[in-house]
Amino acid sequence: MHSRDVDRDAPVDGGSAEAADSASGPPLLTVSDLSVAVRRRQRPLPVVRGVSFQLREGQTLVLLGESGSGKSVTALALMDLLPTGVEITGGQVEIASGSLRSLTPAARRRHIGSTMAMVFQDSISALNPVMRVGDQIAEAVRQRDGVSRAQARERTIELMARVRIPAAEQRYHDFPHQFSGGMRQRIVIAIALALRPRLLIADEPTTALDVSVQAQILSLLAELQEESRMGLVLITHDLGVAATIADRVAVMYAGRIVEITDADELFNRPVHPYTTGLFGSVPQMNGGGTELRPIPGSPPSLVAIPPGCPFHPRCPLAVDRCRAQLPTLENVSEGHAVACHLSQEIVNAR
Repeated sequence: MHSRDVDRDAPVDGGSAEAADSASGPPLLTVSDLSVAVRRRQRPLPVVRGVSFQLREGQTLVLLGESGSGKSVTALALMDLLPTGVEITGGQVEIASGSLRSLTPAARRRHIGSTMAMVFQDSISALNPVMRVGDQIAEAVRQRDGVSRAQARERTIELMARVRIPAAEQRYHDFPHQFSGGMRQRIVIAIALALRPRLLIADEPTTALDVSVQAQILSLLAELQEESRMGLVLITHDLGVAATIADRVAVMYAGRIVEITDADELFNRPVHPYTTGLFGSVPQMNGGGTELRPIPGSPPSLVAIPPGCPFHPRCPLAVDRCRAQLPTLENVSEGHAVACHLSQEIVNAR
């Protein structure tokens, strides 16, 4: 598990899925130019725009950004869980060498179910309130492994113990409301693990938890990942969470990835003005009385994305080109890609 201070002097695959990557081995997940839109009478409303990245076995990728940046929609698209009226309009998703968009809906669900699982933010909503937690985990075990009820119960108790639920055998028969928020999140993780995923997607899994419980959940995810070598995509707006667990970070803004690189590189040498602004707007653990510098303005409405770079109305460095031309995601160094017209000038000025 990683641990970094959130350093303001900070920028994961780049503008294409083939961009330089610091990890070795074939990719477990490849996302290429993924676009998602809401269907409307007039014309589709884009909410994710040309997102590309790769994830390798045992690697953690954090999707980082403010609310409305497209992080959760990207995750739902990967899991084929987009709500009615929202659809993938372009791009490709490959998991374990299988292209999801080329499959029939039934085949796609089977492939996702055999390779991926998801942990949602709100554990109480993710669990059936009138069903014992042990039975909910056992149901996933039986679905995945086709074992008997007795075998599923045994495996469930093992999973509950694995996610550090005390007295697992006794608590098998408890209902969700009898657990704390942190323990409920452990149960949701156990359900996901019952599916033996090669890739786990966790959408803001610690947001509703206090700091000490949050640290326990992140430590648990890192430990489980190390044991099984599964890939992990974690979605968060919290820089501290990203600093704790990420191998690579993709910063999203207005439905696009604006910076993607190794976590150490991002937290020590950010390039995109939005990324730098994020670091400047949070307290520094080692910064003493350093003044906070919040990003001015608000993220753009998806129905009124400004022309050119979507960040230009809030950017202190914006020039005329930023207001007229959309920047593409390009490498500024090996494995570090940035969507900013001024990225090379920013790098050279250091």
